Amino acid sequence: MNVRLRILTAGVLFFTGQAVMAQKDSTKTQNIEEVVVVAYGTQKKSTLTGANVQVGAKKIEDRPISNVLQALDGAGAGIQIAAGSGQPGDGPTIRIRGAGSYLASNEPLIVVDGIPFPGNLNSINPNDIESLNVLKDAASTSLYGSSAANGVILVTTKKGKKNSSRITLNTSTGIISRFVPEYDRVGPSDYYTLAWESMRNGRFTARPQDGLAAANTYASANLIAGNLKTNVYNVPDAQLVVNGVFNPNAQLKYNDFDWGKALMGVGIRQEHNVAFSGGTDNSTFYSSLNYLKEEGYVIKSDFERIGLRLNADSQVKSWLKIGTSLNGTITSGSNAVDGVNNNAAFINPYRWTRTMGPIYSPYQHDPVTGERLYDASGNVLYDAGGMRGADAASGRNVVWETLLNDNTTNAYNLQSNVFAEFKLLPELTFRTNAAYNFRGTLNKTYANIFIGDAIGVGSAGRTAYFRRDFTWNQVLTYSKTFGDHSLTALAGHENIEYKYDYLYGYKRNQVVQGIFDLSNFVDNTSIESSFPRRSKEGWFGRLNYDYKEKYLLEGSIRWDGSSRFASDVRWQSFWSAGAGWVISKENFLSNVKAINFLKLRGSYGEVGNDALDANIAYKSLFTLGINNGNEPGVLLTRVADELISWETKAQSDVALEFELLNRRVRGTVEYYSSETKDVLFPTKLPFSAGVPDNEIETNIGNMTNKGYEISLSADVIKNKNVRWTVDATFNSYKNVVNKLSQESFISGTKKIMAGKDLYAFWLRTWAGVDPTDGQGLFLLDQEKFDANAADVRTVDGKLVTTNQNKALYEYQGSAIPDFYGNVSTTLSVKNWELSAAFNYQSGGKIYDTNYANLMTAYPQGGALHADILDRWTTPGQITNVPVLNSSLTTGPGAASSRWLIDASYVMLRNATLGYNFNKDVVKSVGINSLKLFVSGENLWMSSKREGLEPYQSFNGTTSNRYSPSRIITFGLSTTF
Repeated sequence: MNVRLRILTAGVLFFTGQAVMAQKDSTKTQNIEEVVVVAYGTQKKSTLTGANVQVGAKKIEDRPISNVLQALDGAGAGIQIAAGSGQPGDGPTIRIRGAGSYLASNEPLIVVDGIPFPGNLNSINPNDIESLNVLKDAASTSLYGSSAANGVILVTTKKGKKNSSRITLNTSTGIISRFVPEYDRVGPSDYYTLAWESMRNGRFTARPQDGLAAANTYASANLIAGNLKTNVYNVPDAQLVVNGVFNPNAQLKYNDFDWGKALMGVGIRQEHNVAFSGGTDNSTFYSSLNYLKEEGYVIKSDFERIGLRLNADSQVKSWLKIGTSLNGTITSGSNAVDGVNNNAAFINPYRWTRTMGPIYSPYQHDPVTGERLYDASGNVLYDAGGMRGADAASGRNVVWETLLNDNTTNAYNLQSNVFAEFKLLPELTFRTNAAYNFRGTLNKTYANIFIGDAIGVGSAGRTAYFRRDFTWNQVLTYSKTFGDHSLTALAGHENIEYKYDYLYGYKRNQVVQGIFDLSNFVDNTSIESSFPRRSKEGWFGRLNYDYKEKYLLEGSIRWDGSSRFASDVRWQSFWSAGAGWVISKENFLSNVKAINFLKLRGSYGEVGNDALDANIAYKSLFTLGINNGNEPGVLLTRVADELISWETKAQSDVALEFELLNRRVRGTVEYYSSETKDVLFPTKLPFSAGVPDNEIETNIGNMTNKGYEISLSADVIKNKNVRWTVDATFNSYKNVVNKLSQESFISGTKKIMAGKDLYAFWLRTWAGVDPTDGQGLFLLDQEKFDANAADVRTVDGKLVTTNQNKALYEYQGSAIPDFYGNVSTTLSVKNWELSAAFNYQSGGKIYDTNYANLMTAYPQGGALHADILDRWTTPGQITNVPVLNSSLTTGPGAASSRWLIDASYVMLRNATLGYNFNKDVVKSVGINSLKLFVSGENLWMSSKREGLEPYQSFNGTTSNRYSPSRIITFGLSTTF
């Protein structure tokens, strides 16, 4: 059996079971012409007029990723990533050339083997991927019409090759640990001292007539009993802190206050893949079996996947080719609470471990000796929190609850695709594709009876989702060359139907311990179901023309109809036009040896966005089941605009592509401008309108994104034994809301209005700390000036206030970075390979809520950041941390520019070191090729603040989420 290690030569893509190559006539172009995947087909890269970024299998195969979208992090210009959480199986959030919508989705369309894919890509084995193509402009995306406004990601799976057979085995094992460190926080002795100081200052502020000594005595006497409740030192409560000095004789009775240590550790990752591929003269096949198990570094978080794929095609007649693709996976996992969705939940492990004061233990201890307590069976006893301060979640224990509770999700995925291709004439081909996607998901939850939300009763929930999507398209392609002229015309039709079954049940009052089925619970608290459906139909066409592959023209059009909209506005056309000029083919450059390839291309077009939350966007919604005893009732929950319609994005793009110095230097310089028309925004209505949430979604705005992209690649060293390649991308863009039919509206930390960008912060302006008394200051809103007000003062010549309600609101910068990109390198020295990729971002702001919560002026059981040690204590002191004062807690902690920080960072995103054994050595033991490697993800980062995740979100906000994992794996890849 002739089997060999599959190594894709850089720049050559194999697909549909055939190596597609075209010999070039001119010495100015490549000997082997790269062919890339485009909408509904393939095309020579040199003849493209659109923006198409390609990631081949070589970039994916050794990386320890469970979701193939992770491979796009840093893969090309114009691709911006907000890293997925550390929950195993999660994928990143992707933006292509910025955000183009406010209420509709900003996610790109995913297309797998030519069929739109609405499922979760963690159901597809990354080792089965042949290539990823990111389409960024209208010329490349317009054939997808109303789904293409946010760009398109084409996923192409592997196929077999004719007259060959090969078995490939990949296996890897590694460790998973926490990547982003925790914020730096104060320890027990400092914590007691700071809490005492706040209480003393607050008492003196409230009762200055008693004097400072009385305030000191009050703070010492009430530090424990009146606030923190727990004393973990071996001295009496009132002697722990005296006159602001921590007792030097105090010794800890125990020291296990690190909740993170009890919840977080090291997980194991293992992945095993075996693939068999090959073919005959008329048929090809590819089959694979994959097993993945990831244990998260947070306890009871994991992801397991087993998948089977079969791709096959056969040329049954000279005029007929048929094929099928079948992928089935079963995934299961335990879900740690993700702070993105449960930011304030008591059982959020990050909220708890981050904000719990450093004097509280997860475990029970003997109050005298401090020894940890156990039950009669030797099991550790957990502390239920009866002796904690007001901000330390009395009555809860995240470690105990996480161990006792359950939250698991099982998913069953089936993606099937069959096609038939008819050669009607030598120049005319008809292809029809039918695809059925099924995803059945069952989420099971259980809350225990001993502690937490269901204390004393217990509860269980079941949530079932059944998604069924059917797509059928028919594509007619005519391709003809007339001397120096080449023409390709494509016409097609597509139907897509989406069905979604939803069932939820929740019961309380558990009967028997250890049984979590709903039948073991008494009270039917909630049960509901729904069956939303929608459909889409489209007619499309494309025309490509080139003259000597030197002058390029392309045009596309699509008519789409969506059931989301009313019949009067249901149909709309989307189109594009592109042109290219391969300058290097001109005679005046024929003698310029330094220029191997030079192309100028440009395009303009319009694409759409109908990805709204509602399946029937033009209908008002009511909630059923709002009953009064036996009397049925309904509740109006959403009022719709009956004429709501598409958002349309008009895009223009111009780029210069080049290959220089015998193709050792390659790159693209690109400028784009896009305007989203009829952007959906919430239109605010008066309370008297009786509309839920006092708003209605309407097409009332326009928005633009304009930016530059630069991609460079260079072979620094290129000889027989050594090859060193460096790649880099640079991106910069600006966003502006051009039109808004209402004056403005506030959304969290942002104010949306015409002339500003979508992610511009609108916050109180922080003015620092008054050195005379340590109070936090804000710039004063002049409209609220009162010369006699005690909370208004002049500091350094500026009118300021200590009252946050009088503070001046201003725009405080944007979450959009000044520029961002990636630098990667690959070094091959004989049998050794080393690759590394760095992501970077410069500028942009992030509002660090997590940090703000650690900077309270009155500690009552919640943790404190180490920066609190710089608080004001003495008149004349210059600092930016206000005085600790239990009577002055609201102002300094209010939302303001105080909590904004520069979001710049540099990160070593991934690195791989591999060794390829000489083929002569491994063939002696029956192996055709063997590679050993070590690979890592999320290896190092430098940012403005330890503990901060500067790439967590696009809108510049933070949450207590499961932060990304560091993954290091060791593996081998071999073929037989």
